[in-house]
Amino acid sequence: MQSAKAEPARVLRTPRAAGVAGILFALLLGTALVLVRIAIPVDADSAAHWLADEDHRNALKTALGLVPFAGVFFLWFMGAVRDYVGHGGEDRFFDTLLMGSGLLFAAMLFGLAVGVDGLTGGGGASPPTGEQQSWELGRHLSVSLLGDYAMRMAAVFTVSTTVIGHHLGLFPRWLKWLGAVAALVLMFVISSVPWSELVFPVWVLALSGYVLWASFRRPDRTTAAT
Repeated sequence: MQSAKAEPARVLRTPRAAGVAGILFALLLGTALVLVRIAIPVDADSAAHWLADEDHRNALKTALGLVPFAGVFFLWFMGAVRDYVGHGGEDRFFDTLLMGSGLLFAAMLFGLAVGVDGLTGGGGASPPTGEQQSWELGRHLSVSLLGDYAMRMAAVFTVSTTVIGHHLGLFPRWLKWLGAVAALVLMFVISSVPWSELVFPVWVLALSGYVLWASFRRPDRTTAAT
């Protein structure tokens, strides 16, 4: 009798944890991505001009400060989402994809932070003017991690979460279509269209908002059932 009452409380807490963590992650990641895009020049030849601007350097420093918190909230979000959808007998294949792609995305997010930190000379000192090739290597590493690798892992995470939610009937139709579109953009468009990586935090924000909203509609039904 006691375990029957404890289970609904746990079920109610998990969606709210996923919603709160996802919203915080989406806001932090979106802000960090915008700052990185603004601060890193597209043309490597303009490196000296861009990094001589104190505003650009401060933007990079702010982005670096946000990334660790974004990574922590993403891990919290991923764990809460998996717990939310992980008790309905879903396909283990997609469950493995969700966990694997999520962990790889988090690792590449921190790798991106290391690359961006290298652009500022590590600790904020200006890069030596005679080391243009080293600066370009760090820039190329950052852009490649962001566009070619991290966001494609985000696409796999989006697909696996959307498929599991669809199979269990947890997501509305509009959220399924949004997940499909976001995954396609992150997988095939990310390399050619700047700023398209913002699709991922937008999708996380939409998913988290829906999960959080739905969690406040369930207590009445749960209480009535008990």
